[in-house]
Amino acid sequence: MKKRHVDHVLRAAGEVTGERQFIIVGSQALHGRFPDVSAVVRSAEIDLVTKSSADRARWLNAIGHDSPFHESFGYYADPVDEGTAKLPKGWKARLVALAEGDTGGVRGLCLDPHDLAISKYVARREKDLVFTKELARRGYTARRRLLELVKDTPIPEDTKARLREDIEHDFPSRAYHSK
Repeated sequence: MKKRHVDHVLRAAGEVTGERQFIIVGSQALHGRFPDVSAVVRSAEIDLVTKSSADRARWLNAIGHDSPFHESFGYYADPVDEGTAKLPKGWKARLVALAEGDTGGVRGLCLDPHDLAISKYVARREKDLVFTKELARRGYTARRRLLELVKDTPIPEDTKARLREDIEHDFPSRAYHSK
């Protein structure tokens, strides 16, 4: 998905809900740090957290999966809450502002790529493992930083051990270990 598509969803989300700011927590959050990541980010949904009530978040279904918006454009908003992704402590302080675009004044705040990667390592679906490997391969994440964040992620110790193994798997060569 291209950044202009993210901008379009944010603009539409603002129109539907009256909100002026959303947090992007899924793979589209990469657009915050890397505006031209369409080759990496292939999902059709943009996971949005709204700061207002759950009712407002539900209003996003008007531009959600299988909506006329989705059918017209091929992408859509997926309303989620802050608990959807398992994230390291302090993630809100590391949010990255989406570069300005055609959002109609709606602001997008994106997960830092390392926080995003941690959430994907925790979820551990096949597509998540492919995604984290690609983040490592492209240098979008650093092994050392990911390992630091695992310590600050509120998950059981056995899950932390699995995350460390998955991270080591994604950074197999000496070239990656220096990051």
